[in-house]
Amino acid sequence: MKRNILLAVAALLLSTATWAQGDVYDRSNDYEWPSDQKVVEKLKEWQDLKFGVLFHWGIYAVPGIVESWSICDEGWITRDTTMTYQQYKDWYWGMADKLNPTDFNPEQWADVMQQAGMKYMIFTTKHHDGFCMYDSKYTDFTITRHAFRDHPKRDVLKYVLDAFRNKQFMIGTYFSKPDWHCQDYWWDVFPTKRGRNVNYDIKQWPWRWERFKQFTYNQMEEILSRYGQVDILWLDGGWVCKENNQDIDMPRIAQMARSHQPGLIMVDRTIRGPYENYQTPEKTIPETQLNFPWESCIPLSDDWGWVPRPRWKSPEKVISTLVEIVAKGGNLVLGVGPTPQGLIQPEAVTRLNAIGEWLKQNGKAIYNTVTTPIYNDGQVWFTADKDGKTRYAIYLLDEGKRLPMIISWNQNVPKGNVRLLSTGKKLKTKTVNGRTEVTLPRGLKQQSVALEFSI
Repeated sequence: MKRNILLAVAALLLSTATWAQGDVYDRSNDYEWPSDQKVVEKLKEWQDLKFGVLFHWGIYAVPGIVESWSICDEGWITRDTTMTYQQYKDWYWGMADKLNPTDFNPEQWADVMQQAGMKYMIFTTKHHDGFCMYDSKYTDFTITRHAFRDHPKRDVLKYVLDAFRNKQFMIGTYFSKPDWHCQDYWWDVFPTKRGRNVNYDIKQWPWRWERFKQFTYNQMEEILSRYGQVDILWLDGGWVCKENNQDIDMPRIAQMARSHQPGLIMVDRTIRGPYENYQTPEKTIPETQLNFPWESCIPLSDDWGWVPRPRWKSPEKVISTLVEIVAKGGNLVLGVGPTPQGLIQPEAVTRLNAIGEWLKQNGKAIYNTVTTPIYNDGQVWFTADKDGKTRYAIYLLDEGKRLPMIISWNQNVPKGNVRLLSTGKKLKTKTVNGRTEVTLPRGLKQQSVALEFSI
């Protein structure tokens, strides 16, 4: 009885706590352009989209804690001390019998993200904890075989992808290369004393590692062969790589993947080479402009998945982040965590709608643009139309501040009229010694503004 009470108290404590991940991915030091022309073409299409969504959703949503990491034994993890490590893992795995999202509504997700102005999506099919959000034939640790098994939409991946395809989104699937639930990665014969890594000596047990490689290959093939068109395979867990003596044979995986999905963009995060088709700085923006494919992945709150008391970013903060990223040549994928019931919560919807309203008026300065050599002057960021003549100047308004009467910048000197992009209104403009000053009309909403002009 005492033990049950302790477990219940621990679960309550854990349901109100979050962990900060001890490290985040930066980006590779170099970029290698793909040689497959179909991949190059798909990348160009993806680069035009600029704004997407990344869904983290799994058993970690039930108590509202950080995805997967709490079962890792690395030093930065904090856990309630009333449970042993094994008790904690048993409790965590047990969330599979509690994830029962009876309100699951992927059409609502797609509607909200379309309203937000997003153009592509990435859905977490499996995080590091190994719990599959699709009907895998190679494990019982899947949403289709636990609490949600009798629901007509139990094969979650199918319905999420269908909902977004119906909105003409580019489709991406996140997949974790490590699998901490799999006995061929974390083998219970040994303690997990190697942190996030495989917990046995691969050289001593090569047959077990070969079995894990085949398991990983099989699961990726399920996702890429059974669920319709997939444009992006977003692979997480960069420590599982040849350089770290955890070779899963990416050439074989890539050949299989593109046999099912020609032109597939592969994102083997942080592993420079032919399978990192775009780079993925996490929760950061590169300091300078980068003229190759990249994407900052940044959550809408402080967390990737749903938590009970999130600290949200404001719509203006997200807009400012998007503008800076696009001016520097990248895309933004915004992390949104659906609730345990299977919905996008109202607080997220409100913020996403506000972002979408701004993009409806100013999206011409974001979508389908390219970089320009002079891309920033103070609070003004510049993007360029593909026609080679049109420039967009976007003034980012600091939160809590009011728009100035005059916006000014050096270089990128306008030729002819400067117009307010949201209305097409001509604005009073003068340029003296290479410095342009633009007078804004009165009565504008207190938010970032975009201007259009020729050079």
